[in-house]
Amino acid sequence: MSNSLISVRVQAMRFEAKGILSVELVALDDATLPPFEAGSHIDLHLANGIVRSYSLLNSPTERHRYVVGVLNDRNSRGGSRYVHEQLRVGSSLTISVPRNNFPLAESAKHSVLIAGGIGITPISCMLNHLRSQDKSAELLYCARSRTEAAFSATLLQQAGVSGHFDDEQGAPPDLRAYLASKPKDAHFYCCGPTPMLNAFEAICAELGLPNVHIERFAAAENVTAVQSDEYVAELARSKKIILVPAGKSLLDALLDAGLDVEHSCREGVCGSCETKVLEGEPEHRDGVLSKSERASNKMMMVCVSGCKGKRLVLDL
Repeated sequence: MSNSLISVRVQAMRFEAKGILSVELVALDDATLPPFEAGSHIDLHLANGIVRSYSLLNSPTERHRYVVGVLNDRNSRGGSRYVHEQLRVGSSLTISVPRNNFPLAESAKHSVLIAGGIGITPISCMLNHLRSQDKSAELLYCARSRTEAAFSATLLQQAGVSGHFDDEQGAPPDLRAYLASKPKDAHFYCCGPTPMLNAFEAICAELGLPNVHIERFAAAENVTAVQSDEYVAELARSKKIILVPAGKSLLDALLDAGLDVEHSCREGVCGSCETKVLEGEPEHRDGVLSKSERASNKMMMVCVSGCKGKRLVLDL
């Protein structure tokens, strides 16, 4: 894990759609920023003490700026509301280096991208990158209305891009019909609200589509970071033994013990707290790791995941 932080200033803010702002960030000294891949995100460390993750939407070839899109979430816990109401052009803040939990399989013969609402931020970056590499790709952009669909005017002018707006169609998109018409060896990507992601995953499983990738902005329903049984976390590098009592998350137990653990979302969706597991079997509750990564038990997200037994040994 990296604790590297970058000092940046807000170079520009732009109204992109109803409730959505894009925020352009540059280094305080106008230096070159660390490279990133399509699908990456950064953590914004806001002045109100909140840390939130946002996907990068500009081209990975740009090293002079990062651009994120921020929805003023109706259920905001303070992050998006702060960005919309208090962050201003010229403001300074710190950000994390980019991380990518949603990488592109650039060798795919064809890529099918599906975005719901603000999920367009990583998806549009992916589409533009694939097109710049002369790769075959198509996009289905879904939103409640065009007024809430950021960048739709530009995207819908491109070949292979279609839009579905609920207020115009009178119903949500028929994902089953859409996905069933695509080649099975394509790679399928989806980012959007939780109900859409759940439906996407279920339909892909029904259709037997093997190459499926999602990114969640929020934890799946009924995810809890605590469990009813206590267990022990042994920290190999720190030479500490931490008791994680019933009703307490592993992350909170580590922080209370004085460990400096990088973290952000506390919902298992950003990947910032990813920790190597040396022994033991984690109880995975995150939305980042793939099935094979979970099965390997080589890593875990300590903010929400726990222990299936009585002991974990972590590389901390």
